[in-house]
Amino acid sequence: MSTRIISTRDNASRALTAAEFLNLSNVPPEIEWSANIDAPQTRRAYRIDLRDFMGFVGIVQPEEFRTVTRAHVLAWRKHLEARQLSGATIRRKLAALSSLFDYLCERNAVLLNPVASVKRPKGNSNEGKTPAMGDHQARALLHAPDADTLKGKRDRAMLAVLLYHGLRREELCLLKVRDIHQRRGVLHLRVHGKGSKIRHLPLHPASAERLHAFLRWRDMERRRTHRCFSRCVEGAPEAARRSPEMGSTSACGTTRGVRGSLLTVSAYTACAPRRRQTHWSTRPRSPKSSFG
Repeated sequence: MSTRIISTRDNASRALTAAEFLNLSNVPPEIEWSANIDAPQTRRAYRIDLRDFMGFVGIVQPEEFRTVTRAHVLAWRKHLEARQLSGATIRRKLAALSSLFDYLCERNAVLLNPVASVKRPKGNSNEGKTPAMGDHQARALLHAPDADTLKGKRDRAMLAVLLYHGLRREELCLLKVRDIHQRRGVLHLRVHGKGSKIRHLPLHPASAERLHAFLRWRDMERRRTHRCFSRCVEGAPEAARRSPEMGSTSACGTTRGVRGSLLTVSAYTACAPRRRQTHWSTRPRSPKSSFG
């Protein structure tokens, strides 16, 4: 049996040079850990938290993490408490450091995770700090936009999706027309969430009515790959495109009117309580079934 190692000539599409291959082989696992985090926001937050720890204990090189002990972590936690940071912030910072050491243990760079046995501040998971939105406030918010204008139709659809389904602002902006689809005969929303996770939410009748009314007005129902709320003047009649009420288009692809509306909506939805996901029955229900 031949023991010939595959020659580099067998792979004409090789992307790495020999020098690049050796450089990647020598990358410390501390750097690998950061590159292995998919979510950009999580990666950025963890880096900030680790820089905080590095500044406290005086770490300069990534390899110096391997000399960290439980005493260092306890001293850092005491320092964070002295800065009067919230319990949630301290838990997040300790979680970032613990995540790094879990990876170092996996790579056999350290034997134990010094953060694992460090107690975290207790959190109140039963109730959020922000006041809950009442049903009368939700009804007033849903009926606030003018139903006879393009901007009003857009805002009514956005508010219904946010309030009935609890989407994040980014998830709302990423919705495409094709994400409104049927599963077993029931309309659903395909939501692209954090961490590249996709979930399918039964579409509430009120949301479906407002979404279809808005998309029909813009003649968007057949444009399956278009985003529902991005560039809201695109696809509208010529008079509506010139209408100042829709706002001008920004460089990020969302009209300034939409961005302003989302900022206004967030001020209300920030007060909404976090609830378990509601699974609507397959039987159509009145839009008044939840908010009157």
